[in-house]
Amino acid sequence: MTDPYKVLGVERNATDDDIKKAYRELARKYHPDSYAGSPLADLASEKMKEINEAYDAIRKERSERQNGSYSDASSTYSSAYNGEYAQVRDLLNRGRLDEAETILNSVPSAERGGEWNFLMGMVLQRRGWYYDAQKFFETACYIDPENAEYKNALNALRRTAGSYGTYRSQSGRGDTSLCSMCTALLCADSCCECLGGDLIHCC
Repeated sequence: MTDPYKVLGVERNATDDDIKKAYRELARKYHPDSYAGSPLADLASEKMKEINEAYDAIRKERSERQNGSYSDASSTYSSAYNGEYAQVRDLLNRGRLDEAETILNSVPSAERGGEWNFLMGMVLQRRGWYYDAQKFFETACYIDPENAEYKNALNALRRTAGSYGTYRSQSGRGDTSLCSMCTALLCADSCCECLGGDLIHCC
């Protein structure tokens, strides 16, 4: 089959909305009803079939990618949300956790892949909710086991929390002692370093 993206006339990194828009425009243009009684009816019907197959192929590919059933390890997350995830990383670097979480929560559940889980884990870790953060990091690693950034974040959280024997979660489980505060600072520093920043400066 011809490249489905070429059939729809869109780039591979086009958003889902752009793909839907391109599909609808082509469907209106080549719909068989528009060529009823025309000598071009058969050609329009074939073109419509090709358009439908291309659209279905793209949807299937992106669905499988989000479910972690693809083999391209270089594709960390769905291109449909590259912009949003880049914005979340920027907000995390600036400490604007509420805005970062709002963007993440706007992503449909079915589209939440490895990058989404990693970034949500980062938000929770920055807040000191390590128990919940670990679950998201583990999910990110499960979806994309070859991603070094995800594995490093998970391992750093486990080491830090294990050193103090404390976990905090959104539900209030865990210790809120001085050790927990130290753990929070160390984990936050690890997160900053993962994203290119530094919370606790060394001499």
